[in-house]
Amino acid sequence: MRQQSSLARLLASVAVAAVLAAGLGGCQTMSDVTGSITSKADAGPAPDADPRRAIEVYGERYRANPRDADAALRYGQALRATGQRSQAVAVLEQATIGHAGNKALLAAYGRALADNGNFQQAFDVLTRAHTPDNPDWRILAVQGTVLDQLGKHEEARRYYASALKMVPEEPSVLSNLGLSYVLSRDLPQAEEVLRRAYANTRADARVRQNLGLVVGLQGRFAEAETIVKADLPAEEAAANVAYLKQMLSRNDNPRSGARTVPVAALSRPD
Repeated sequence: MRQQSSLARLLASVAVAAVLAAGLGGCQTMSDVTGSITSKADAGPAPDADPRRAIEVYGERYRANPRDADAALRYGQALRATGQRSQAVAVLEQATIGHAGNKALLAAYGRALADNGNFQQAFDVLTRAHTPDNPDWRILAVQGTVLDQLGKHEEARRYYASALKMVPEEPSVLSNLGLSYVLSRDLPQAEEVLRRAYANTRADARVRQNLGLVVGLQGRFAEAETIVKADLPAEEAAANVAYLKQMLSRNDNPRSGARTVPVAALSRPD
């Protein structure tokens, strides 16, 4: 279990990021990679575009009225976006106490718990964020990533399968499923799933990066290099290739039978 947990921590930032970019919680859209939060609530320049500005704006609203669910949600998201994970958990926990039935708050709280390494608690909270008769595919997919972080890969894949029944061939879910196979060291299966995600016109850069890494981990570096630098400006392509070389040269390359799998978003430090 210790080995599985170590693998899962390395995977966590990528595996969840793709799903959160799709908009966990409905009205808000948040990307764990860029930290951006979009909102229709405010006229003029939106503070959500800058998470530090959002902390000021929504933090002030939250302190003035801790029962303001929207302020708590946005404040918690902004704290997460700036890496203040424990504070985000504290804010969102208090908000869910006062608004026990608020699904968006529960989803955000569960995600913050996962960020903070409280995986089992995160899974339990996320289970309360939707219902069996009205499931949310985004939450199902995030629950899958949490289960992967707990080392429960077969169970995680059942959650991804449920999500894919609702949104067939959704590239973000397929990407997470592919990374699940990386965690269990089934690289050929991981590649097959990630190629399905990559073929989808809605796939984003992270899918390409994950596919490139999996191909490289199987020893096909020239092909991996072509994948990770496709359609990118020269500087960003070079950075991605350099990062790929660095990850594949590490002593924990799974092809050597070592303990950890070096999975991370190329050129996007966490």
